[in-house]
Amino acid sequence: MSAGWEPRPTADTDEGEFRPPLDVPAPGRQRRWTVFLRWLLLIPQFVVVIVLSIAAFFVTIVGWFAALVLGRLPDPIHSFLGDVLAYQTRVTASSTLLVDRYPPFAFDVPDYPVRIELRQTPLNRLAVLFRIILMIPAAIVSGLAQSGWFAIGWVFWIITVVLGRLPEPVFAATAAVVRYRMRFSAYAMMLTPVYPKGVFGDEPAPAAQQPVSATRPLVLGTPAKVLVWVFLILGLASQITNGTVTSGDDDYYDDRPAGPVRVAS
Repeated sequence: MSAGWEPRPTADTDEGEFRPPLDVPAPGRQRRWTVFLRWLLLIPQFVVVIVLSIAAFFVTIVGWFAALVLGRLPDPIHSFLGDVLAYQTRVTASSTLLVDRYPPFAFDVPDYPVRIELRQTPLNRLAVLFRIILMIPAAIVSGLAQSGWFAIGWVFWIITVVLGRLPEPVFAATAAVVRYRMRFSAYAMMLTPVYPKGVFGDEPAPAAQQPVSATRPLVLGTPAKVLVWVFLILGLASQITNGTVTSGDDDYYDDRPAGPVRVAS
C-alpha cells in the first residue's frame, strides 16, 4: 500500500517505540516552471485533501469508539486512515517544495518518492479515552511550525525558482516540520500509540547502519535547527498578531453606539 505497511529497517525508534517515519529522497534539481506554478497546480489536490480530511474526521470518531472496546483500530479503519494520511503527506511534501513530482490522485502509489510507514499496534484504552487532551501540546507545536513555515515559505519559493533546487538546510528543516505534522496526525487518528517527537530531527545513525532515505534518519545540522526555531517563533508571532488584531477589532466595534443618538430639544 501507499502508506508503506510492510516492515522495513528503521533507524527511527526510541527505546523500542516505533514512530512513523517519513521517507523523502535527497534534494535534487527541480523544474523552475513547476516550482513557479506549484501552489496553483496543487489546487485540485488541496480540494481532494479537504474532502478526504472530512471523511477521515468521521471515520476517526468511529475508530475512537472501536478502539475503546477493542484496544486497537479495526483493520479497515486503520487502512483507510493510513491511506488518507499518506495522501495528505504526499501533497504537503509537494506544496512545501520537498519534491518536484506531482502527487497522483490515488492511494496506491508505491513508486512515489514520498512514503510513510505505519504499523498496526495495540492501543492503550486510557490513552485513547483522553486522546483529545493528550494531543494538545503536540497540536500547538505542529500548528506553530506550520504557520511559521508558511509565513516565510514565499522566500523558499523564490530561492527554489532561482536556484532550481531547495538548499539543504531548508530541505532538512522543512522535512522536520512535515514529518512532525504527519506524526501528530497519526497520533490523533490513533494510527500509532507513540507520542510525536522529532521536530528537531534525530540522532545520527550508528556508522554500521545505512540510512534508508535522506530523511530516515533525519539529522538536522545547526542551520536547519535554527530554521526550525525560526518557524516556531514566526508561528507564535503570527498567532499573537492575529489575536491582537482580532481583539482590537472587537474593541472598535464594542465602542460604537448601538443605534442613532437622539438629542433632546
